[in-house]
Amino acid sequence: MARASKGGSRGSSGMLMWLGLSFIILMLDQFSKVLIVGYFRLGDSTSVTSFFNVVRVHNHGAAFSFLAEAGGWQRWFFTVLGFVAAGVIMWMLRSHAGQRLFCFAMACILGGAVGNVIDRLLYGYVVDFLDFHWHGIHFPAFNLADSAITLGAGCLILDELLRVRRGK
Repeated sequence: MARASKGGSRGSSGMLMWLGLSFIILMLDQFSKVLIVGYFRLGDSTSVTSFFNVVRVHNHGAAFSFLAEAGGWQRWFFTVLGFVAAGVIMWMLRSHAGQRLFCFAMACILGGAVGNVIDRLLYGYVVDFLDFHWHGIHFPAFNLADSAITLGAGCLILDELLRVRRGK
């Protein structure tokens, strides 16, 4: 495993860079959602290409609408989970500030998670709007926060594969 930064100025400045990236992701996510909420009604859809629409969908659950019909408690469960994840991620960013790919992944996940938590607090659901489809099959709608979380997860997998490879 790569040596973790123990804080100090290098760790603090490194963490600030990653928090800055998270903030940029958060702002892009929230700005895109403000546009969707401002210009689209629930269920509205605009075709962009033969395989992509911009829609307005409300997700009361988690990924792929998991627990969407759970009766309301899931809003607070996923909100608390998002806060806990943000705290753990910030600790990890501080502890591993010198590990660029790992921290990039964590920053993407942090920005996306906080973006979706803000939706849950403001609206009671997450605003999704990116709708990809192919031959009548629709992938569940998602948003920029979800995209950042997915990118971060992919980078975490890559980081681990590279770490294991370096260890051999």
